[in-house]
Amino acid sequence: MTYCVGLRLNDGLVFASDSRTNAGVDYVTSYSKMHVFTPAEDRIFVILSAGNLATTQEVMNHIKRDIEYPTNIPNLTNVRYLFEAAEYVGRISQEVQQSHNAALNKTGVSGETTLLIGGQISGQEHGLMLIYPQGNYIAASPETPYLQIGESKYGKPGLDRIVSAELSLDEGARLCLVSLDATTRSNITVGPPFEVATYMKNELALKCRCTFEESDPYLMNLRQSWNNGINEVFKQLPVITWNPQQAELKLPQTQQQQQPQQQQVQAYGMQSGFNHADGHHD
Repeated sequence: MTYCVGLRLNDGLVFASDSRTNAGVDYVTSYSKMHVFTPAEDRIFVILSAGNLATTQEVMNHIKRDIEYPTNIPNLTNVRYLFEAAEYVGRISQEVQQSHNAALNKTGVSGETTLLIGGQISGQEHGLMLIYPQGNYIAASPETPYLQIGESKYGKPGLDRIVSAELSLDEGARLCLVSLDATTRSNITVGPPFEVATYMKNELALKCRCTFEESDPYLMNLRQSWNNGINEVFKQLPVITWNPQQAELKLPQTQQQQQPQQQQVQAYGMQSGFNHADGHHD
């Protein structure tokens, strides 16, 4: 499994991914999940990948081939909008998956891959999109300026509390590193090296691209600072004031709990001679 996250900020884009690839607990390797394409001077695309490694590599090979030997068919060299790039990559992904479906289904192996694509074409706004294994896609928005793929649930809480389109690129990069590190603490299938890249809008080139190993001094300092900060804030949380009269919490009864009581009431009514027809005793 892997984890990738992208931010669509007012100033530009942030991309982050882990590099761990595993086929069981006894076979762990590292592959870059970040793929950068500059097929022409007026455009740049960054693709992050999560899923079947073989499928991903084949998709990237097809994209590179179409850049080196372009045709009239839409590809990254001639698309006019970012959504057209997402449609093109989604179509390539679908073709690759379908070409291996029969063989993979026999072995019970999933050939699916999920992708994030972000970048900019000159004259258009920068953007970020998530391409599903089925080939369709969604776009990041000002209300939801981040997208995740892979093992996303552990790194999501920090993003939900902090992320905003107004963040600077450097702040976004730190937030993505925190999200990656939080995921590694809860899931051993995600781990360093971490890759982080930032893109300043309209520059049509990456502002920076960095790799952080497990023992990287900055990553270790960031991790320790985040952990210390969380613990310090936790200690400052308001103390719960317990009311002794409310110590016993009465929960609403379920329907199964209510049935025995109803049966007891009915039995009592029969024993006391209660006539349900006229509401009087016999």
